[in-house]
Amino acid sequence: MNVNSVTNSYSAQGNGTSGTSSTATATYENFLKLLMAQMKNQDPTEPMKSTEYMSQLATFSQVEQTVKTNTKLDALLTSAALTQVDGVIGRTVSTVDGTVTGEVISVVITNEGAVAKLKGGEALLLGPGVVVS
Repeated sequence: MNVNSVTNSYSAQGNGTSGTSSTATATYENFLKLLMAQMKNQDPTEPMKSTEYMSQLATFSQVEQTVKTNTKLDALLTSAALTQVDGVIGRTVSTVDGTVTGEVISVVITNEGAVAKLKGGEALLLGPGVVVS
């Protein structure tokens, strides 16, 4: 059984743009299931070589560490975003063209970024083209 195709499939899926740890965890669990199935169903007359086994364990370890690193990185980015937007509350924000202006009463972190809730009930995505004064 060729294991390289399994690990290459994981790499292709793991490099997607979704950025969600649940997808990475699901793929990680699928990888474990495939590895265990391969070990259970190997031909007893031609068992897996120890080098192949060690290679698969190393790949398994890399996948596990990548999932953990991504989870920690997501938490760090969220924390950094909260620290940055804390200074915007109580200040006035507006778009460059002035179509939306108001005092920020709260900030919500979404997948798109930080969204400022203004006193007038409007919401403004904080990013390029937003003036904070």
